[in-house]
Amino acid sequence: MNQTTPLNWEENGKQRTASWRAEHTPPKRVVLADDTLAADTAYRLACEGTGLLWKGDFQNARLLLQAMVRRLDKPAKRKTRGKNQADAPVDPATGFHAHRLAQSQRSRVLNSLLIELKDDYSIALRRAPDVKQACNEAWGRGDGQNGVVPLRVLQGLIGAHEWRKNGVEVAALGGTDQRIHPHYGVFSPVRGEYVDLVAKAPLPAALQSTSLAFDIGTGTGVLSAVLARRGVERVVATDMSDRALSCAKDNLQRLELTGQVELLKTDVFPPGQAALVVCNPPWLPARPTSLLEQAVYDEGSQMLKGFLAGLDSHLCPGGEGWLILSDLAEHLGLRTRAELQGWIDEAGLKVLGRLDTQPRHPKAQDATDPLHAARSAEVTSLWRLGV
Repeated sequence: MNQTTPLNWEENGKQRTASWRAEHTPPKRVVLADDTLAADTAYRLACEGTGLLWKGDFQNARLLLQAMVRRLDKPAKRKTRGKNQADAPVDPATGFHAHRLAQSQRSRVLNSLLIELKDDYSIALRRAPDVKQACNEAWGRGDGQNGVVPLRVLQGLIGAHEWRKNGVEVAALGGTDQRIHPHYGVFSPVRGEYVDLVAKAPLPAALQSTSLAFDIGTGTGVLSAVLARRGVERVVATDMSDRALSCAKDNLQRLELTGQVELLKTDVFPPGQAALVVCNPPWLPARPTSLLEQAVYDEGSQMLKGFLAGLDSHLCPGGEGWLILSDLAEHLGLRTRAELQGWIDEAGLKVLGRLDTQPRHPKAQDATDPLHAARSAEVTSLWRLGV
C-alpha cells in the first residue's frame, strides 16, 4: 500500500487532499457522489476512470457497488455470425491472459467507489461500521492524515479482520488447536490439499540424526506448524514479507510452537543445511498486481527456479527437498512439464517420489469459470527431491 500518494478533489469550493490507501494507482479525476447518484451514471463514470467519493449513506454505497457488479456481469450482446462462422479456438495461455486483463479492468471499475477515512480510521457517514481495528491490523497506526480507500478494498480489510479473528481450520495440524489465523495481505491456507500432502508424506530418514527442517516462504506458518506437530525438533521458517513473519509469529504463539520454530527474514534459504527443506512457491508464472497475488503469481518462476538451484547446497546427506506445486500452469500453457524437469536436472537433483492429490476448492467444479478446463484437470503434487 502506498500511503504517501495524495488524492486531490474539490469539495464545497475548496481544494482537499488525503492519503491514497490502496495498492493500485489512484484515479486522476474525483467527483463527489451521494444517494441521488443513479447506478447507470455511476457505472459510466467508473468505466471512464472517474473516482466517486461517497458522501451519502454508507449502506447505500454498498448497494451501489452491488449494482455496478451486476452491470459488469451482464452478458455482452454478441454480433450475429453466419452459419459457417465460428469462434476461433483460443489457446489456454491466450485465454488466461485475456481473463487476467478482464479481471484487471473489472477491478479498476469497482475500485472507483471511494470512502474517506478520518485520521483515526473512523468514517463520517450515516450507518458506517466501525473499521478502526481492521484498518489498524492492515496498516498500523494512522499517520495523522485523512485517507481515501476504495469501498471494495475496505470490504477486503473487514473480511481479513474476520479471517484473522476466527481463523481457518486446518485438520492436518492435529492436536486440540487446529486453526490458523491469516493476517491481511498473507495468503490463507484455504486450499487444504497441499497442507495434507505435507502432513502425510513420509519423513526422510535423515531427520533421525539431524532433526532440522527449513520452511521456505512460510506465509502464515502453517507448514512449519505441521512439521513441528509431526515431531521435527527444529524448524527454521523464512520469508521476505514482514506481514508474513508477523502472521507466522502470531500463529506459532497460538499453537505454542515458538520453542520449535525459528522465524528468519531472508531471501529463500537460511544459512546451513537441513534434513528437510520444504517450499510451496507461487504456482503461476505471471506478474502479481497486488500484495496478496504475490502468493499466487511469480513472474518468470523466479522463486521456483531459485529454490531448485539452491536446494543441493542446503541439504545434509540423505536429506530431501519437498516442492509443493500445482500443474495448473501446465494446463494453462504457461509452463511445460519438460521445463520443470529441466530445471530439476540442471540443479543436479533427482526425483525420489511424488505424491499427487486433486484440488478440492469450489472453482475446480465451477463450469462457469473461464479457466474451468484447466482447473478441472489440475493436480497438486509434492515432489520429493534429493541429490
